[in-house]
Amino acid sequence: MAASVGVLQLELVIPGSSSLKDKRAILRSMKDRMRRNFNVAVAEVDNHDHWQIATLGIVTVSGEAPFCEAQLRKVLEFAETYRDAEVSDYQIDVL
Repeated sequence: MAASVGVLQLELVIPGSSSLKDKRAILRSMKDRMRRNFNVAVAEVDNHDHWQIATLGIVTVSGEAPFCEAQLRKVLEFAETYRDAEVSDYQIDVL
């Protein structure tokens, strides 16, 4: 049985952020909730120096590809309803 890896790349706009410190606080809260609620790995992977945009990489592993995709869709839905950030783009890949 081969493991499947699901990867979600989220492009976020953080309109309420007025500094990198604000951005980090918002992202920390968002990433902690994703980890806790969906058991995924989350990291900021790009746009580190821009205080109103962020790129997150989210990964999950399972024995079944459909489970990976379903889990990442739930994370995406969470991100789309998150009050402090707006999803501007996303990409889901299951390997």
